[in-house]
Amino acid sequence: KIGEITMSKKLGSILILSIITIIIFIGYRYIHYRTVHAVSDAAFIKSNRLSTLSFKIGGKVVKMYKEANEALKRGELLAEIEPIDFITTKKKLEYKLKALEQKIESNELKRDRLNESLKLQSRISHNNIEAIRQNIASLAFKIDSAQVNLSKLDKDVERFYNLLTQKLIASEKYETIKAQRDSLLKSIEAMKKALDAQKEELKRADNALKLSKLNEKQILEIDRGIASMIDEKKALESAIESVKHKISYTKLYAPFDGVVAKKFFDAPKVVSKGYPVYAVVDPKSLYCEVLLSEKKLRGVRVGNSVKVTVEAVEGREYQGVVESISPTSASTFSLVPRDIASGEFTKLDQRFVVRIKLNSIKDLRAGMGATVAIDRKSIDE
Repeated sequence: KIGEITMSKKLGSILILSIITIIIFIGYRYIHYRTVHAVSDAAFIKSNRLSTLSFKIGGKVVKMYKEANEALKRGELLAEIEPIDFITTKKKLEYKLKALEQKIESNELKRDRLNESLKLQSRISHNNIEAIRQNIASLAFKIDSAQVNLSKLDKDVERFYNLLTQKLIASEKYETIKAQRDSLLKSIEAMKKALDAQKEELKRADNALKLSKLNEKQILEIDRGIASMIDEKKALESAIESVKHKISYTKLYAPFDGVVAKKFFDAPKVVSKGYPVYAVVDPKSLYCEVLLSEKKLRGVRVGNSVKVTVEAVEGREYQGVVESISPTSASTFSLVPRDIASGEFTKLDQRFVVRIKLNSIKDLRAGMGATVAIDRKSIDE
């Protein structure tokens, strides 16, 4: 019995020592693993392409073509807003634009006709004025010449009259020279009347030229009206383009190949601009993101190898590399920064976003939690 007790004690001691050895070995391996690896559970599987889709305009959603978890292709139609109001507005604007274009065309024709008429009228008026002035100058010259001849004839009549009273010449000679003088006098009076008539004609030609100047002002007014209508036309064209864009915004298309992650409502439903319609994700563009505390950041560099495990995928270890490390901590851009002006300060462990590129994404889904172990060795080592 004593021997059995001794043997039992020895076995018990060996067992305890074995357990202690195993615990020490496990503890060593745990500590060593945590020493050569930066380990964190604050990791998540994310997607480069995860978008919440919404309409750029508000309206009544009348058709939705996809359900949650359905696959979709880039450019595929997902939903539609009833476009009737925008189409009606577009037609009204186009009708108004057409009427305005016709009005512009009519005014341009009117302006062109007035312009041609003005040119013709101005040319005729200038030619008339020039001709009348030449006639006036010619008549004035003839009247002056006739006046000189009349003076000579007046002297001849007086001389012949004296000779007649002295009975030195026959009365016929006196009557002849007197008739010449009277005829020239009547001719001068006729020329003066013609000169006055030409002067009146010149006034009328000047008035016609002034009237053509008034037509120039009318043309300028028409031009101003056309310019104003052209500005209005541009505004209408811009409004039509805006409505066309709105009509195009009534259709919601898939931005990339992927899967519908969430459908936010069922049609029909009136929504406002920016209201979420679908959330879509590309399951082929996954990566891992980990919030790594600054205490664990030592030795972590871009390019270091990473082991990633996901609870949802049991028994599989994913390989990856560190793709990037954020240059600032996650709290740097906090909306409510810490107030340390009072001098009171409690040191907090800051966290940095580390992005991990995965070698395989089989069975992974965006949003899954993960555990990462980042090799602390430098890629240069």
